[in-house]
Amino acid sequence: MHPNIKNYIPVARMIADTFGSHCEVILHDFSNPQNSVVYTRNNVVTNRQVGESFTEYFVKEVLLSRKFQDDCSVNYMMTGSDGQTIKSSTALIRDDSERVIGALCVNVDITCLSRTLSQLSELMGMEPPSLTGEKEVEVRPHIKEIVDSIIDQTIGSQDVDALSREQKIDLIRFMNAKGIFLIKGATDKVAERMNISKVTVYSYLDEIKKGKRP
Repeated sequence: MHPNIKNYIPVARMIADTFGSHCEVILHDFSNPQNSVVYTRNNVVTNRQVGESFTEYFVKEVLLSRKFQDDCSVNYMMTGSDGQTIKSSTALIRDDSERVIGALCVNVDITCLSRTLSQLSELMGMEPPSLTGEKEVEVRPHIKEIVDSIIDQTIGSQDVDALSREQKIDLIRFMNAKGIFLIKGATDKVAERMNISKVTVYSYLDEIKKGKRP
């Protein structure tokens, strides 16, 4: 774990213990995107485990959200694996050279609160308040640097020319699942890092979307 990220463990513990068992806090270290989760507290909301990866919400609801400013995206909504309504906030963590190296994520299960609000609104003859997150796709100037870093760390120091076709597709499958290709310019970056053409990247993505296995 990067020492700068390790410094956030007391903060993560404080947040989780202050707000109780329905509040989950997760620390990510992006030096290894495939296994970015390095710390969890109260991991009963999403059941994330140390050694797992970040989800597609990081790109869709953090990097691509109009709410994302000052390295934070707060109060975006997610749906849990069991259908829970989860309110989440994410703050980026930077190293001493201002490079993004990780993130602190807070997930709060508000399923019971959502149901209660709906019941109260019905009782009062009012429209229930909306708890759905607004999805905005707008690339900010500094987002490319963050995504490029994730791409670099995902591919790492592997000899890309020695990778088999199947291994290359697996790398692209991982990045596609995380929403990396939603970012303008990501395809060019991946093609350059993997020493393949953009056409080949699109071909692999097409295979992945059609559910084909190499």
